[in-house]
Amino acid sequence: MLEFSHNGWLILASFAVALMAAFTGLSLTRDASKVPEGKRKLIVVMAAVALGGGIWSMHFVAMLGLQLPIQFYYDALVTLISALLAILVVGLALLILHFYPRGAGSIIAAGVVVGFGIVLMHYVGMLGMRLCRPVNSVTDYLLSGVVSVALSVFAIWVAYDRRTRRNILLGTVCFAMAVVAVHFVAVTGTQFAMSEAADVIGPVLSNQSLAIGVTVAVFLICGAFLLSGVSFLERAVVVAEPPESAPEPVEAATAGVPYQRDGHTQFVGRNQIAAIRAEGHYTLLYVGGEKLFCPWSISEADSRLAASGYVRTHRSYLVNPSHVSGFERLKDTGVVYFEAVDSLTKVPVSRSRLAPVREALGL
Repeated sequence: MLEFSHNGWLILASFAVALMAAFTGLSLTRDASKVPEGKRKLIVVMAAVALGGGIWSMHFVAMLGLQLPIQFYYDALVTLISALLAILVVGLALLILHFYPRGAGSIIAAGVVVGFGIVLMHYVGMLGMRLCRPVNSVTDYLLSGVVSVALSVFAIWVAYDRRTRRNILLGTVCFAMAVVAVHFVAVTGTQFAMSEAADVIGPVLSNQSLAIGVTVAVFLICGAFLLSGVSFLERAVVVAEPPESAPEPVEAATAGVPYQRDGHTQFVGRNQIAAIRAEGHYTLLYVGGEKLFCPWSISEADSRLAASGYVRTHRSYLVNPSHVSGFERLKDTGVVYFEAVDSLTKVPVSRSRLAPVREALGL
């Protein structure tokens, strides 16, 4: 077996790459569940490329720091397959998180998928080595798999339990640590032996050629990281979330919603309204056993009442979550129910609104 060591600077560089990729992917997907399905798919694709590409880049930056007493090279096709596997598996995890109801089960499932993807990418990438072959035992594979899945589930849980800026930043660190830890746990259990020159499936990649490819990948990750960071900081400054102890805005707390009765305009408290339904260019307010005529359009009501917690369930309906007594999923759509509202029993939820409605209801 061959003696080997690692270049410390490249270990640090690999961790930096993992951090940038994790931040880019996790910040890209923030609020993704609230956007239309077509745009959400595009976001998931970009995030999968960032996260999966980051896992691959981190691995090969660290492998460039692997110091062996012999020359070795890589099979380009196997190396490419390892990158595509990482992207596809991470993409599957993101589809689970952003296209299915999010809860403990989906978060754990996504973490397991990501953990499997990290360890799969690692060992497939190692199989691409030529003139030198990695030697592992079943115990090595099992240990790497357990560590990868456990750390990935933890990282996804931190990042997706609540989609706040703090969770995204903590999830970034946890995800980067998971990727780096899995790599070095796996490498520590690996021994390297000389091998005969084997037939390669694709072109030959020397360490120098691989370094060029990895440098380009890291450059793209750095660029995506900078763009994501600018958007992240801009939103933090311009749309800063108020502290939990901050008082509710005056308008949301005190301003009523106008309605007309007997030729007079009157106002009803925002918290008294259970739901609002579009009625041509106007709307109807459902308050207890009454239906009140409001001069606002459904779009104006949506804009004015967003700060009060109202959620759009359908193009024709706004709902106050505090009055909802039940929710039912119906394949691609849903229904919210009202027990204490005599004028209204249920409101439909369209497919494109399922995710924000479930989030508003704490599901």
